[in-house]
Amino acid sequence: MNIANSKAPVLKVTNLGPATALNYQLSLKGAERAYRKADADDKKVISGMVSDCEFAIEWLSTGRRPGNKRGIERRAGYEREILLDPIRMQAFASNSKAGSPANLSDDQQFQLQFALDQLSDRERECYVMAHGECIPHSEIAFMLGIATGSVAEYVQRAQRKVSNVIVDSLFYS
Repeated sequence: MNIANSKAPVLKVTNLGPATALNYQLSLKGAERAYRKADADDKKVISGMVSDCEFAIEWLSTGRRPGNKRGIERRAGYEREILLDPIRMQAFASNSKAGSPANLSDDQQFQLQFALDQLSDRERECYVMAHGECIPHSEIAFMLGIATGSVAEYVQRAQRKVSNVIVDSLFYS
């Protein structure tokens, strides 16, 4: 088939510049015009373009992901609470003896070990990775071969247990 003789429509491509809400609005108007003139097969594709443009416009204008029900203002309790000093937990997990101000005394090491001994193996594993090594839940889930929700549940459970140990223990001041 000769391309020069084909009846395919000629598309005019315009560079709209950087990804701004205004440029996406221009794209949206062009897609809506094309949708009105399109046949049934093309309307499916173009409607996807329209919805993508609307999604991008909302994200760029609000600064938040559209449809996100768990935004920063609605963080879960386990993300708001810091039960142990993060520097102490990281020093415990890395076990460094260099001249860092995060080094722990033997007494502090004992206190943390006592709190972690109250956890199950999986809870301890997830808790130390999340809070000691600052690994995101998704990466922990991948490394352990479990669901991200399971990691979150293990970390929550571990935080409750550690909190109870801190409240009830003679070792913590």
